[in-house]
Amino acid sequence: MALIGRLFVILFAFFAACLVAGMIVIVAVLFPELSDLGAGPVDQGALNIVLGFGFIFISGFALLPAMLVALITEAFYIRGALTYAIGGGLIGLACYLGLVPFDPDTLRFEGIVRRHLEIMTGAGIVAGMVYWMIAGRNAGAWREPPRQLRPPPPLPSQTPAPPAHSPPPQSPPSS
Repeated sequence: MALIGRLFVILFAFFAACLVAGMIVIVAVLFPELSDLGAGPVDQGALNIVLGFGFIFISGFALLPAMLVALITEAFYIRGALTYAIGGGLIGLACYLGLVPFDPDTLRFEGIVRRHLEIMTGAGIVAGMVYWMIAGRNAGAWREPPRQLRPPPPLPSQTPAPPAHSPPPQSPPSS
């Protein structure tokens, strides 16, 4: 039962990380156009549609690599924030390089835009940190047995009260 709950937490963390990464990619790519003061106000409806497509784009390309990282970290109880940041950066890098043509004759990627590579890698790092904040801090915890509660202290015994007519105890004489 704990595994099913953990899968929901992982899925929610993945979607939250993809949303944040998609927002970063869209804002960073559109920033030169958005910073032009002569362009006027930005249409919020169009921006929401672009953000939605950014979320779908990031989640579609990052699903398999991210699930692989989640599987490894869950299996080996890896909970370090740096691990998730590096994993997210590598996933962002892999997503970008998956879109760039590769020439097998020269073993080089053709047409890499350095700014776009930096944006995708940075978005992956931030997405890895978002995932860590939601699910990564407790990686593998579903396999640990639940903590045993200490038994409650024993109830006071039902000893009879001293008789009411007996004199109070005397203190020893002082010397």
